[in-house]
Amino acid sequence: MSPAAGREGAGDPAEGQRGAGDSVAERIKTLREKVSHHSELYHAKDAPEISDEEYDRLYAELERLERENPELITGDSPTQRVGSPPVEAFAPVEHAIPMLSLANARTAEELEAWGERVHHRLERADVDPGELTYVTEPKIDGLAISLTYERGRFVQGATRGDGRVGEDVTHNIETIDELPKQIDGAPPLIEVRGEVYLPIAAFAELNRHRIEQGLPAFANPRNSAAGSIRQLDPKMAAERPLAIWSYGIGVSEGEAFETHSAEIEWLASKGFNTNPDTAVHSSIDEVLERCQWWLDKRDELDFEIDGVVVKVDRLDLWNELGTAGREPRWSIAWKFPPTTATTRLKEIDWNVGRTGHLVPWALLKPVRVGGVTVSTATLHNEEDLERKDVRAGDEVVVMRAGDVIPQVVSALPQKRPKGARKPKPPKKCPACGTAVVKPEDSVFSICPNRTGCPGQTFQHIKHFVSRGAMDIEGLGEKQVARFLDERLIADAADIYDLTAARLESLSGMGELSASNLVAEIDRSRETPFPRVLFALGLPGIGEVTAEALAEQFGSIDALRAADPELIEETEGVGPITARQITESLGEERTRELVERLESAGLKMELDDSERRPEGGPLQGKTVVLTGTLPGLTRDEAGAMVKRAGGKVTGSVSKKTDFVIAGESAGSKLEKAEKLGVEVLDRDGLDRLLSSG
Repeated sequence: MSPAAGREGAGDPAEGQRGAGDSVAERIKTLREKVSHHSELYHAKDAPEISDEEYDRLYAELERLERENPELITGDSPTQRVGSPPVEAFAPVEHAIPMLSLANARTAEELEAWGERVHHRLERADVDPGELTYVTEPKIDGLAISLTYERGRFVQGATRGDGRVGEDVTHNIETIDELPKQIDGAPPLIEVRGEVYLPIAAFAELNRHRIEQGLPAFANPRNSAAGSIRQLDPKMAAERPLAIWSYGIGVSEGEAFETHSAEIEWLASKGFNTNPDTAVHSSIDEVLERCQWWLDKRDELDFEIDGVVVKVDRLDLWNELGTAGREPRWSIAWKFPPTTATTRLKEIDWNVGRTGHLVPWALLKPVRVGGVTVSTATLHNEEDLERKDVRAGDEVVVMRAGDVIPQVVSALPQKRPKGARKPKPPKKCPACGTAVVKPEDSVFSICPNRTGCPGQTFQHIKHFVSRGAMDIEGLGEKQVARFLDERLIADAADIYDLTAARLESLSGMGELSASNLVAEIDRSRETPFPRVLFALGLPGIGEVTAEALAEQFGSIDALRAADPELIEETEGVGPITARQITESLGEERTRELVERLESAGLKMELDDSERRPEGGPLQGKTVVLTGTLPGLTRDEAGAMVKRAGGKVTGSVSKKTDFVIAGESAGSKLEKAEKLGVEVLDRDGLDRLLSSG
């Protein structure tokens, strides 16, 4: 036994009775129980209770103790298996080739040490690797999936499970539009491996709908993807915009590959979504540069990644290198700083939102999460707060996912201070003092003072001018608060009555700043109707829903005249949202606001140029725009495509008909070329629009 292992349990009162060896064995037993418990919560139940960092620390300690005391390793240890056993609600699927987990490297030194171990093991096996190359690809934070095809037809989808036995989720996997259901020129049997995920923007929209409907919010995009795939009713999965990246091949009969990069190329040629930024490198130094490149790029992505997967490229070397327990020696994951952390929740406070909902939020002891210092986090709504049983003084797990607002995932009740009380929503609005009400079907207490609550007014105007809505540059949160305090504005419509002369009278507001802001306000009058509809801040209408409603009805008048049943026919709109829209548009204050904004010159209907015509040259075609097109903004190009009857989307898939690429086109162009999607330049776009 090593000296380090012998020191385990030092200071334990029972140490003298059981000896150092017993202490290590008991510590290993405790660690196995903890790691297994938290692994099941993460992989099987999608409800983590501790941070990534704390889990990694427990796992690393267990791994170290077992390495130093190999006689204590048992087959049921979490270090010897992957994930958690399959959920009993689904039929088990035994993987012909185990779906292994990966060892982690968090520093350059650890990654370099892995590279040295690869070289040394090959040398000891008397194998000449020649010019050893490596493949890097993003480590998608989703749900690992196995996809089986027989004679080119998709026949089964299964989760990773414990690495050897997964869950049959074929009925849910089939609902993913991006997944090829049939592949041409396929071998008799091939198993494709990938990761199901939910794009970050779709995740935010999904959570917003869940909260409004009284459902608990998903903790992160991974949980939402995993929860969708594990629905017993495939209709639930079909309603969620799931996506999938394919990153490798398991079993293959009749198709042989020499390298992992050749596998990726084959998958792309067959219509599978493979990440266009997967790259091959000739040295660990190049790999490290690429890992840093991914870290810098992380917050720009519309999908969650928690690191970079590094693999030896040659497949014959995989067999030579073999595995160690549950981990392949031919691959490693370079992990990013965790997006979850543990900190103390100092206080729970309440804000009033633009629709009167009282929203709880957490004041935290500042903590670094995903490279950013976080001091506040959302608690969603009072029923979610009750479900999580979060209290002031608790140690809590905080999550930051991309650009999504930081949130409290869970409390650690075992660390709760004595006397910590359950929070209760205030009886009066914190902004105006009006007595709040709690409708039976709502997860929020609500301030009913719709016209006189300064908190609701501030939140509504802040939303109205925000990016994605009217996008009035120079009119941010601080300026909105000041203009309200100075009584320059009382609602969103008052913004369009502001003049440079009135603004110049404010302390610190010079002539140039005033004229620039007025010019920005004037420019916003040309904002397209879908964004104006979103800017109105009506309950249930996010950016995606606003676009769908504008296309469905064409004008605010037509939408206002529609009953809930008709509104419900719009893609992505359910009965609760339809009823909310009808009620909101029927309120007098909403009617007055719309009339005043329309009088100010805002667009309350689609222009003819924005309507998708029937029978246009691009009728039924899907187009992706990327890069800078000469003489055209992205919005102008998109409007031209829509006028021709086409649909503009933000990502390239096998369903994309054309990619219009300008300068600095980037990864979308690469993906189009891999999928064989036709790529056109500005001249090609003009020809397409004129001739179809």
